[in-house]
Amino acid sequence: MKHLTRETIIQMDKISKLNLINSCTGYKSANLIATKSIDGATNVAVFSSITHLGSSPALIGFIMRPTTVPRDTYKNIMETGYFTVNHITLDMIADAHHTSANYDTGVSEFDKTNLIEEYKDHLPIPFVKGSPVQLYCKYINEYFIKENDTIHVIASIEDLFFKEELQHKDSWLQLDRANVVSLNGLDGYCLPKLVDRFQYARKDQPTISFFDRQST
Repeated sequence: MKHLTRETIIQMDKISKLNLINSCTGYKSANLIATKSIDGATNVAVFSSITHLGSSPALIGFIMRPTTVPRDTYKNIMETGYFTVNHITLDMIADAHHTSANYDTGVSEFDKTNLIEEYKDHLPIPFVKGSPVQLYCKYINEYFIKENDTIHVIASIEDLFFKEELQHKDSWLQLDRANVVSLNGLDGYCLPKLVDRFQYARKDQPTISFFDRQST
């Protein structure tokens, strides 16, 4: 196997280093975060850092890059306190990736792509139409990460929407049924496929597949 030391990585050119380090940690979630400013301007941006933090209460987190330059997503969340998380599907990847382009503040990526704003019930923040899993989230807290000047944003899941055909009897969502993609690095969009699902692991007992005895 090829071996790179920390010193070698530090000396790499910027783009090579970005590609290497963003891909070496494995597959990441691929989501679109949609927000709206207090003045009503919408914004949507691709994120690969959204993670589950807990189920009770239902919490998620994501990493916001340094705010030394304008970050519409962060600004809008600070103004309204809310945002939506929208899973990206195979047919959305080109438009989703385009949201990473550096548009001026106030320019909505919804206007620059084929992504469409979708509003639900009384909720004021848009979702991305066609996304099979959509979360309406409330800002809770944030933690500054001094090592690289990023911010870990913590949010609660206030409302959850998903296509019913994804849900199993135990409420587990099988995302590959909707062609939900993941990210390999910064720009590699992948289509995961379910291989198996296992029951709760107990010591000194064999690993048991759900699909050996459970109909979906």
